[in-house]
Amino acid sequence: METLAKVLPHVNASLNGLATLLLVTGWCLIKRRREIAHRKVMLAAFGVSVAFLASYLLYHFGAKAGASTPFPQYPPIAIRYGYYAMLLSHILLAMTVPVLAVGTIYHGLKDHRRSHRAWARWTFPIWLYVSVTGVLVYVLLYQIYPPQ
Repeated sequence: METLAKVLPHVNASLNGLATLLLVTGWCLIKRRREIAHRKVMLAAFGVSVAFLASYLLYHFGAKAGASTPFPQYPPIAIRYGYYAMLLSHILLAMTVPVLAVGTIYHGLKDHRRSHRAWARWTFPIWLYVSVTGVLVYVLLYQIYPPQ
């Protein structure tokens, strides 16, 4: 489990990065009115996000048994406050993504276009923010300011 605990943060960041690319691709496709391609890419983004959630839960409740990696004390205080502000917004918004994504997908698959667009106006920016900040949290915590 220790080896798994070491690799899962990198897997999680990769899944968040892939979700970001898929979300932006899906948005570009729908702007070009390529609905079938949009549907496939957005369902892939959802699948990647589900894989992320499974990996994240395995990391926190299996491999590390509820522990988390604390942000180190050596970065400047402004960096630490910025990190914690971003982490807090990331966590709070991440809790909404599954509900928003399922609702948006449901309306899209049922061809409820007006409802789908209304849901997507909220879902897309929140989901994108959560995916991007997930990568940024990883970069700050494991690459720029790793625990010493």
